[in-house]
Amino acid sequence: MLVGVGGLGPGDPELLTLRAVRLLGGGVGGLCPPRKPCLRLGKTLPPRCCRPQLPDDERRGLHPNVHGGENADRIAPHAKDGLAVFGIIGDPNFYSTFSRLCEVIATRYPEITFATEPGISSITAFASVANVPVAGGFLVSDGNGPESRIFMKVRRPAALAASLSKEGYSEFVLVERMFMPEQRVYQGGDELPEKSDYFSILFARRPHA
Repeated sequence: MLVGVGGLGPGDPELLTLRAVRLLGGGVGGLCPPRKPCLRLGKTLPPRCCRPQLPDDERRGLHPNVHGGENADRIAPHAKDGLAVFGIIGDPNFYSTFSRLCEVIATRYPEITFATEPGISSITAFASVANVPVAGGFLVSDGNGPESRIFMKVRRPAALAASLSKEGYSEFVLVERMFMPEQRVYQGGDELPEKSDYFSILFARRPHA
């Protein structure tokens, strides 16, 4: 299994979660991109953590369109033998090269499974550093038009999904009470409930053009 662990940047080890430290110290391959914040943080963790085993040309990064399967071939032996932990900057699910890397590995090595552990994203870190309180809806973009929307505190998810379907959204994921004992995830063919818990998030995505 390959696990993407977020929170390595901007380099403060106190921003890592306890679970992230445990995973980084227990994987068969403590991997990380060869970027300075990751390497600086690696010095503060157990020797096994964050061993850079990828190309050290920072300009090339990890984008599979540049490297093809090179990074996949380097990482796959660790992930096939046990738990391979990949430490990255920010959160592994928000504008991350980790997800693109997983797509390449899944094509070349379909037997490998994937998971992620959340980290502090630049979105939440910015609000903290700049002391900017955020309330109400807001838009986050990497410069492209938004293809996804996230709704918090969704009380009537089925009705909301039906309304969004009229706008072209076709993929929905609902998470109730995440990381709590009562956590439940609705996705794929699961039918969304009429009513949901206050601690709920609905993810909606349009199909790729």
